[in-house]
Amino acid sequence: MPLRPAIARYDHVLLDLDGCVWVGDDAVDGAVEAVAALREAGKGIAYITNDVRHAPDQFVRKLWRLGFQASLDEIVTCGAAVQFVLAERRDGGAAFVIGSQALVDHVAEAGLRVVNNTEFATRADIVVVGTHSDFDYRELRIATQAVLRGAELIGTTRDRTFPMPDGPWPASGAVLAAVEEATGRRAERTIGKPEPHMYETARNRLGTGRYLAVGDRLDTDVAGARRAGIDSALVLTGATAQAEAAAADPRPTHVADSLAALVLR
Repeated sequence: MPLRPAIARYDHVLLDLDGCVWVGDDAVDGAVEAVAALREAGKGIAYITNDVRHAPDQFVRKLWRLGFQASLDEIVTCGAAVQFVLAERRDGGAAFVIGSQALVDHVAEAGLRVVNNTEFATRADIVVVGTHSDFDYRELRIATQAVLRGAELIGTTRDRTFPMPDGPWPASGAVLAAVEEATGRRAERTIGKPEPHMYETARNRLGTGRYLAVGDRLDTDVAGARRAGIDSALVLTGATAQAEAAAADPRPTHVADSLAALVLR
């Protein structure tokens, strides 16, 4: 299938997942065909996601189940970026993690001692805040106490919500905001889009060339592409409505109703 001329000029395409490639457990209409067309045209592809609930291999399995081709090297997750950043610490330390088992594993693989469910949790050196479906008040209390005792506060992302078929669900940014409000402290750093870590990872894997980042959010996908110095495309199948896209300043490089409408002629 031929590509639109405006997209054909790019060498590599960075694709957001939630709201761009899929919503919940369903592929966005036409997305499978759009990604296949990019591959047929020889474009480099990376799936770049702020979702910290799953490990890279889980994303690969879901993509194949929905009809997309994908390999582990093409998955750039916020959890993996957290691991990379924390691994740069020379002193290790203890970490309390709000998040899925996948995020806990990334923190542990960075060389930190995870103290969740131990008596030392409130004395952690670092609190890493993501989200997961079983998040509860106990975790918020422990994180609050650890930060007030001096722990470094690291947020995975500031995403407020992510799109689901029944409407938006709270994302990592909502949990991070609760910890920040409770402690009166702002996170020393956040890792996911729009910060540069994930874009740098994707570029290291794909190499040189002209890049396009595609996503459904102005505050993460479009802003992140701008900070990374690459073009952006906003699709309207997720968190952003047409009116918001029209009012955006600065505007994305491209705006389309869907990934298929963006890519396919």
